[in-house]
Amino acid sequence: MERQIRNICIIAHIDHGKSTLADRLIERAGIVEHADLLLDSMDLERERGITIKAAAVALDYNINGSPFRINLIDTPGHVDFSYEVSRSLKACEGAVLLVDAAQGVEAQTISNFYLALEEDLEIIPVLNKIDLPVARPDEVRAELEAILGIDPADVLEISAKTGEGVERLIEEVARRVPPPTGSADKPLRALIFDAQFNDYRGVIVYLRVFDGTIRPGDKIQTLATNRTYEVQEVGIFRPQMEPTQSLSAGEVGYLIAGIKQIRDVRVGDTITYAGAEVEPLGGYREPKPMVFCSFYPDIETESERLRRALEKLSLNDAALFWEPEF
Repeated sequence: MERQIRNICIIAHIDHGKSTLADRLIERAGIVEHADLLLDSMDLERERGITIKAAAVALDYNINGSPFRINLIDTPGHVDFSYEVSRSLKACEGAVLLVDAAQGVEAQTISNFYLALEEDLEIIPVLNKIDLPVARPDEVRAELEAILGIDPADVLEISAKTGEGVERLIEEVARRVPPPTGSADKPLRALIFDAQFNDYRGVIVYLRVFDGTIRPGDKIQTLATNRTYEVQEVGIFRPQMEPTQSLSAGEVGYLIAGIKQIRDVRVGDTITYAGAEVEPLGGYREPKPMVFCSFYPDIETESERLRRALEKLSLNDAALFWEPEF
C-alpha cells in the first residue's frame, strides 16, 4: 500500500506548547520512547524554553490501517521570529493552530492564523493544556469563533503534556489536510525553506520538493543565483539527518551538494535540474529591516572572523542584512 503524505506546521503564540506537542507526535511515531524538546536543538532555545529556528521531522504512522508520513515543521511563536513562520508555511498544506486553553487567543495566535490563511492552508484549531485546573475550553472556543471566525465544532482538545487527545489530532491531520499536489514525472522544482552551515559538509539545504525527483548524482541549478552543483546526498529528518535514495514530489528533506559559499543559497529560491527551463516557485516576501545597528570587534584583527560569522548567520536568517563599513 502506497504511503500517503501530509505536510504540516504548528503555529501558536509563544509558550502555548508547540515544542511539547512536537515531542508527543515524535513519540507516537516510535522514533524515540521519550522526547524532551527534541526539535529545539539550539542552546538558547533550551535555555529560554522557546523555539527560534524552524525544524523539520518526518513522522511515519499507521492511521486506520493506512500508512502515512506526516512531515512536521516546527515554527517559532515569538513575534521576533514571525519571518521564520512565513518561511515554514510555504512548505506545508496544513497548519495546527495551537491555543492555550487557559490563556486563550493572544497576539501571535491572530498573526499566525492570518499568515496561514494567506497561504491557503487547511487550519486545524486545537486547544492545548486542557489538563490544567484553570483551563476554560468553552470560553476559549467562543473567543476563537468571535475573533477568528472558527467554528467551535472544528476545535480539538488536547494536553501535549500528558498526551491526551494527540492520537485524535493525528487522525484529523490525515483526514483534513489535503495531500501535496505535483508529480514526480515532471521536471524538478524544489523550494529552499531553510538552510544551515556545516564546517565539514558545507551548506545543508532544507527543501520541499513540489515536482520531480532528486537523487544523488543529479546535476542541479538554483534559479535565483544561477549556480550548478552535483547532488552528493539527500535525505529526511528523523529528526537527525537520515540519507535516502531520493526525494520526490510532496516530500520534505535536506540536500548536500558541496555548496561552499553561503551567499550562493537563498531562502525562497527554486532548485531544478541543470539546464531545465521551469517556472520558479513563489518565494517569500522580502523582509523589511526593523532594527539597525553598527558594531565592531574590540580587536581589529578579529574583523575577518566577525565577517565569516555574519555570513553564516545570514544563511540561517534571511531577514538579516549586513554590509561592512569602511
